[in-house]
Amino acid sequence: MTDDPKPEPPVPPEPGDCCHSGCAYCVDDLYQEALDKYRADLAAWQARNPE
Repeated sequence: MTDDPKPEPPVPPEPGDCCHSGCAYCVDDLYQEALDKYRADLAAWQARNPE
């Protein structure tokens, strides 16, 4: 049996992390991308590890 740990959710940014300056790589956008990846990874993990 191989090690297949459950994906961990990304840590959300703190309320003051976004500077609201229109950055190309806003922490809120990066978090949303990480959250989307986490959800996809979690769905794949759940398919591999049915309860």
